[in-house]
Amino acid sequence: MNALDIVLWVIVPYISLAIFVVGHYWRYKYDKFGWTTRSSQLYESRLLRWGSPLFHFGILFVLIGHVMGLGIPKSWTEAVGLSETAYHAMAIGVGAIAGFGTLVGLGILLYRRRTTGPVFSATTKNDKFMYLVLTMTILFGLSNTVLGVVGHGGVDYRDTVSPWFRSIFYFNPQPELMAAAGPGFQLHALSALLLFAIWPFTRLVHVFSAPLGYFTRPYIVYRSRDRQLGNRATPRGWDRVGGPRR
Repeated sequence: MNALDIVLWVIVPYISLAIFVVGHYWRYKYDKFGWTTRSSQLYESRLLRWGSPLFHFGILFVLIGHVMGLGIPKSWTEAVGLSETAYHAMAIGVGAIAGFGTLVGLGILLYRRRTTGPVFSATTKNDKFMYLVLTMTILFGLSNTVLGVVGHGGVDYRDTVSPWFRSIFYFNPQPELMAAAGPGFQLHALSALLLFAIWPFTRLVHVFSAPLGYFTRPYIVYRSRDRQLGNRATPRGWDRVGGPRR
């Protein structure tokens, strides 16, 4: 382990996470109106109907897989009777399907964005850079999954990448673990850290948006100021309740 390992696997992760947290706070506080995906559904919906579900459901399963693979120690899965062989078979099978689905969905969305004039015109340089980093991260991760079918030359990410990842949040970083991981895992980790760093300043912030207020907001009541609604007589059963507003 050398100074570069300390920079890459200790300093860079903490800088990335700091930007991720502080950046989201700043964006929400000073750019609430920009906290949006800038939907382009009105411009084109046929390709969006296929690409969006593939990408979003794929990335959801990819996220679940990463939470399990990085957050759950190997000893826990072994304690509940899940062997290492069964775990890797499940991870590779589900991970490959989710990864390819995500990549195909992203490909459709990028094709749509490039070939649909109004959608391409609404694409900023910020969007292009974000899509580049996102695509690299997915490709590096998928390549690791595919290579997992034939092995990683004796490197098990549950003995290297996963403990390193958890050590960052324990504030007891172990850079020697990532230094021992393969180049594929290292590239995937670095691209993911870059993605987290730019996340707050891109359209990806919509991931943390949920219309929870919709379920608790009061009803909006519309009343007319006129006694007569339109030019026709009010049908039976639709008589007004109360008098007109003044």
